[in-house]
Amino acid sequence: MAEPPTIGELLKAEVIASDEICAAVDAWLEKPDAGPYPVGGGYLLDLAAAVRSHPFSNAVLSGGHATPSRKRKAVRTAILLARPEKG
Repeated sequence: MAEPPTIGELLKAEVIASDEICAAVDAWLEKPDAGPYPVGGGYLLDLAAAVRSHPFSNAVLSGGHATPSRKRKAVRTAILLARPEKG
């Protein structure tokens, strides 16, 4: 059985819109321990788990010296590489 698509793959296939990803990033920045979040196309993504499981993003965010722009980029990267569940 094939793995579910990543958020980035869903974005490329136009199943999820770019503004939905921006909203997910904003949601994580507002509440980092947020759980399942609707990302569009009938998909749910555990934002906290997505960021926590991405080593680079986790390192950037736990370092304490990242600028707001760098934090946003790190969270976006983790979200784009995450595999959501069909809700």
